[in-house]
Amino acid sequence: MSADYDAVIVGSGPNGLVAAIRLAQAGRKVLVLEQASTLGGGLRSAELTLPGFTHDVCATVHTLAGASPAFRSLNLEADGLRWAHAPIELAHPLDDAPAALLMRSATETAAGLGEDASRWYRAIGALGDDALPLAQALLNPLSPPPIASLPSLARFGVLGGLPASLVASVFRTERARALFGGLAGHSILGFHQLGTAGFATFLGALAHGVGWPVAVGGSQSLADALVARLTSLGGEVQTDVRVRSRADLPSSRALLLDLNPQQVVTVLGDELPPTYARRLSSFRHGPGVFKLDWALDGPVPWSDASVGRASTVHLGGTFAEVAASERAVARGRATQRPFVLFVQASVADATRAPAGKQTAWAYCHVPNGSRVDMTDAIESQVERFAPGFRDLVLARHSMNPASMQAHNPNYVGGDIAGGASDLRQFVARPLLARSPWRTPVAGVYLASASTPPGPGVHGMGGWHAAERALDDLA
Repeated sequence: MSADYDAVIVGSGPNGLVAAIRLAQAGRKVLVLEQASTLGGGLRSAELTLPGFTHDVCATVHTLAGASPAFRSLNLEADGLRWAHAPIELAHPLDDAPAALLMRSATETAAGLGEDASRWYRAIGALGDDALPLAQALLNPLSPPPIASLPSLARFGVLGGLPASLVASVFRTERARALFGGLAGHSILGFHQLGTAGFATFLGALAHGVGWPVAVGGSQSLADALVARLTSLGGEVQTDVRVRSRADLPSSRALLLDLNPQQVVTVLGDELPPTYARRLSSFRHGPGVFKLDWALDGPVPWSDASVGRASTVHLGGTFAEVAASERAVARGRATQRPFVLFVQASVADATRAPAGKQTAWAYCHVPNGSRVDMTDAIESQVERFAPGFRDLVLARHSMNPASMQAHNPNYVGGDIAGGASDLRQFVARPLLARSPWRTPVAGVYLASASTPPGPGVHGMGGWHAAERALDDLA
């Protein structure tokens, strides 16, 4: 009997949608099933606070999308996607001192770091010119690197595998150390762990190479562009479909799962060999996040006015303070002085709020599944560098780890990275295998952030899964 579809994809996050597009490009009959009423997974936007204020429920700043081989090949601008950049990619304010600024220009960034100018440029700035070849190599971690990427990959490798705490000691000024520490904080790991310097180095290089853009109108517009491309190729999508087992699925020659490992075990049940199922079930999830969204009556009153020109702001003070916050979370403790990732998307994209108003959001890392309300701790860190911020708040919306998981079941315990991203799970994600996107069940593939190359809006987990499916369908 013929199957209803060549491929069914469960989950419509960026990985699921990219997988579906890649299969549809090859002429395959494709169906995407989404549990929620809106497509997009971590790309959804909504009026979380007040009418007229558009908030991204999860991801906002998309530097990996700008560097992803998958997204670059799709040219989604043809489907209505528009990118916007703030004048400054990232600001890291300090107490009683000028903020450290990460500019698109590596030269300008280095110049702002005083006596650390040459050190920043050698460690990170020089990689900006080769950001795309470097991304090509790092986002295809199990494939031989392209020859063009070898020089940048070699330079990256000198520092990338080291702990952030060790590399930060190379810098002599607090501004450079703090800027590096904020970037390393995206690892959601203690800075003593191997590989944490790689997060800082790669993200810094991407800021110089492609920038840290936002999607005009909200991240939902990126999801909408992906869906538009898929449907133009004949792909089908269905929302409000809860998949509990194979019985909930139409027949297909290939099944791609943009799900976390435990969901895969639940859906496939006894089809999975017991040993493989146990290995999936032992996949480790990292810390969660506590997130706030605000509707603001005007621009944030930063003590350093230059911070108001950045779309992304890292709040945490010195490198030592940021490291202490991440260390506490890694040890299972919430802290009242958290490292806060703050995004004021309206600085780059005025469409997100009524005239004269702004949207902003922030999150801090917390132990997985934490129930601690971090509202006051986060807002205190904002007030520390922007006195009077609370006076501008027209409305706020909060999401704790449980709310994050309810919004997107892949965020287990609030883990927005789809699993701990330490060196072990960078290699064994979700387990050590030559082709981790394939499962032992014929025609079934893993296509989520719990596979290489890991977290971020780049779609490459889905791209790799689709390529394996196409090889097997041939």
